[in-house]
Amino acid sequence: MNVLSLFDGMSCGQIALERAGIKVDNYYASEIDKYAIQITQKNYPDTIQLGDVTKWREWDLPKIDLILAGSPCQGFSFAGKQLAFDDPRSKLFFDFVDIKNYLQEINPELKFLLENVKMKQEFKDVISGIMGVKPREINSSLVSAQNRRRDYWSNLEFGQPEDKMLVLKDVLEFGVVDRDKSHCLDANYFKGTNLGQYLAKSRRQIVFHENPNDPIEVGHATDINGHDILKRIYSQHGKSPTLTAICGGNQEKKVAVTEPIALTERRTEEAKRIRREFQQKFGRDFSPRRAKELVPREDGKMNCLTATYSLKEHILIDEKLYYRKLTPIECERLQTVPDNYTEGVSNTQRYKMLGNGWTVDVIAHILKGLK
Repeated sequence: MNVLSLFDGMSCGQIALERAGIKVDNYYASEIDKYAIQITQKNYPDTIQLGDVTKWREWDLPKIDLILAGSPCQGFSFAGKQLAFDDPRSKLFFDFVDIKNYLQEINPELKFLLENVKMKQEFKDVISGIMGVKPREINSSLVSAQNRRRDYWSNLEFGQPEDKMLVLKDVLEFGVVDRDKSHCLDANYFKGTNLGQYLAKSRRQIVFHENPNDPIEVGHATDINGHDILKRIYSQHGKSPTLTAICGGNQEKKVAVTEPIALTERRTEEAKRIRREFQQKFGRDFSPRRAKELVPREDGKMNCLTATYSLKEHILIDEKLYYRKLTPIECERLQTVPDNYTEGVSNTQRYKMLGNGWTVDVIAHILKGLK
């Protein structure tokens, strides 16, 4: 089988083909990022690199049996400006279409797979009309510990992959997390993270740990202002912990927290008392409705108060933790890429290519339709 991969990146397509048990005779890759090419050639030295996709008319290709593409998505992404086909990066989709149509004239049995981000329905409809098939959405959470919703257009038959029931703690080198699935990796994860992004924007996954001298491969993570210590409220009963910026971000504050209140006390009186304590501790107020939510639930536990007043359902204790970003190996595991596959370039470049890459086991699941 001859395979052509456009926007090949670090060649997740080759890992997926190998994992799906598909024999490849020749693998042609179009990529311009020198670091991604370096990683590809380290792992798959027989890869035939073609260069810039816009110069495809200069390529000398044999009959191609499968074309893969994850065209740049910045113009379509809900996280971006959504310039769609006006974004020069997203216009590269049309180069993929031209190449696919050309190869189909030579081989009408050509198989194709196109991946892209979740986008507005109007953009999706345009792509579907051009491709002649509708996409199927798959969330990487089924095969990994990451929430990553993507659309896949293909003339292969495939359904949803089996849920492997993986959770984020399963992929950590050390530390604890407050959620079962990681937020979606992006190509800017190398820039680091902070609680504002994590809490308010639900992005750039954070890992918590107790020992500031823990062996963090990428160095001690800091927030955007260089602070590396925060106060955290954590469950002593093994529940998923809930994070808090304690109304002051990264200041090292000890916060006295009341024990769970007996359920026999009147809920409204307890709400008032907790509201008064909050005013005394932090010099600010929050609504009686929020105060009422702090009253214990029927299970005898207290809800957790965060800086954004987002109330979580965990018991409160006084605890100090540090936080860091995911290590490159942990990101590889989230993308179901072999450990240390991206080793050999800087961590910045590792994060970039992993954020741009595919969740390998999703692609392998789809490509099994070739058998």
